[in-house]
Amino acid sequence: MKLTTNILCCCLVLSATVTGWAQTGGRGLAQASSNSFARSLDKSQDPDHGGKIESRYDGFNHETIVTLNKMRITCGSVKGNFKDACVSFVAALHCPGIQLDHVRYASLQLIFQTKDWDQRHPLNQRQLSVVADGETLRLGQMKLLSQSVDTLMTEELEVTMPYAVFTKIVRAQVVEMKVGNTEFELRQQNLAALRDLNNRVKF
Repeated sequence: MKLTTNILCCCLVLSATVTGWAQTGGRGLAQASSNSFARSLDKSQDPDHGGKIESRYDGFNHETIVTLNKMRITCGSVKGNFKDACVSFVAALHCPGIQLDHVRYASLQLIFQTKDWDQRHPLNQRQLSVVADGETLRLGQMKLLSQSVDTLMTEELEVTMPYAVFTKIVRAQVVEMKVGNTEFELRQQNLAALRDLNNRVKF
């Protein structure tokens, strides 16, 4: 009798599952899976470095993007083009598909804000060089994402790099950057946030 009851219960569960699948046609399974995966990646703001890291799945490009949101580097202590400029950055790791076992590449955005509206990085002054613990990494020409003039002149530049180059920057104790004639150094909080970003992926 007990065996018969167990078999009957199994049949009912299987029937309900098949019926639910038939009603939805299996639609939304991949989307639900990717949304659940992205939610599982997110962690609250780390008070040690003050940065905020978020993860999302980009269905159009079929990749999982783990992003360190806009974080201040410095205000005022910038050599070169700008006077009294504020510099911030955004960093992201791009992982193909719904996984964190492999990073395809990393991207870095630099945001410059200044009251000097005419102080910008012209096309011939957008080469980015990074010195990580004394090693010079030439990352090439940065792409202009946007320029706007409101109360401040805001300029956003972006460059992509191989993941191996990103890890060299992350593991360094001292990191200096130069775009054209503009030079600045990452703070320890910036480096801690980048290491936290890197720790979100398996490498």
